[in-house]
Amino acid sequence: IFMYVSLKPKRAVCNVTVEQGAEALGVHRNTAAAKIAGKKRFYIDELQTIRDKFFPRSTLDELAARKGA
Repeated sequence: IFMYVSLKPKRAVCNVTVEQGAEALGVHRNTAAAKIAGKKRFYIDELQTIRDKFFPRSTLDELAARKGA
């Protein structure tokens, strides 16, 4: 399992819920949660959407950084 190491803390600091992320991506809440947890991969356009909507000062590389668990 790979975790998106930057995305989870950023969500917490910015008070972005899984539901908000799911709505922005047009996916079910469980799908968004699985992507954030690293159980499913983000597509580049999904990361761009998340960055543009919630974390405009972050780079895609930063949001896509993953760590093996």
